[in-house]
Amino acid sequence: MRNLGLKVRMAIVGSILFAFYTIAISFFYLMFQVPIPLLIGLSVLFVAAQYKISKWFTLRSLKGQELPEDQYRDLHRFVERTSDHMGIEKPELYLVEMGVPNAFALGRRGNGTVAVSRELLQLLEQDEVEGVVAHELAHLKNRDSIIMQLGQGVASIIGFAAYFAVILTGDNELVDIFLGIIVSNIAQLLVMVFVFAISRHREYVADRTAAETLGRGDPLARALEKISAGAQRSEPTAEAKEVSALCIFGGGMSLLSTHPDTEKRIERLRSY
Repeated sequence: MRNLGLKVRMAIVGSILFAFYTIAISFFYLMFQVPIPLLIGLSVLFVAAQYKISKWFTLRSLKGQELPEDQYRDLHRFVERTSDHMGIEKPELYLVEMGVPNAFALGRRGNGTVAVSRELLQLLEQDEVEGVVAHELAHLKNRDSIIMQLGQGVASIIGFAAYFAVILTGDNELVDIFLGIIVSNIAQLLVMVFVFAISRHREYVADRTAAETLGRGDPLARALEKISAGAQRSEPTAEAKEVSALCIFGGGMSLLSTHPDTEKRIERLRSY
């Protein structure tokens, strides 16, 4: 089975997220005696709404506009061919303002969006842009963008539970509010640690899929080199920083890193 490692990791992280979700639902039931079916319905509605709204809000915050087909006809044709090859529907293509060269995918294979920054199109050659876009299409094909967004929804629910746990058990209203916010953020970060772990692996898988699609890894390797250099010369907008986990490039190496080391990615790509 192709990408078995990614599928196994997604299953494990999905199970962990479900466990966190169950803990949160149990907490709200025990503390407020809200019927379980109602709690489940409200929480599912919350996550679904967050999933839908986040896509709209992300594109709006980055001043997204549909990529003009008359100006980028070759790129649209490439996405059509590649989507058909990958067995997915052609996603919407958006041009966004991020302050740095970058790109990301939102949604799933049947209802996806690929966004590229204006800076990326200005910086890269056509085959390098195609390498980046093929990488983002691979995320839609593998459905791994969904678990990233789902993780954020579950993390929010856990954050609410942690906040109310502090508020309801404390005895100093003002102090408890601030403490609740701190504990809530820590709880959300704990959930996202597991999501970040799969995020690093999904980048390797998408890189390999893009290389296989193009027949070579060099165009994407060159793109990553230029994107990395461009990120050092420019500062991303505040809105761009908010979606960095979903982008093709993200700096930093730690437990909370969303991306593997760029040099290692380039080395792997040039070996394909």
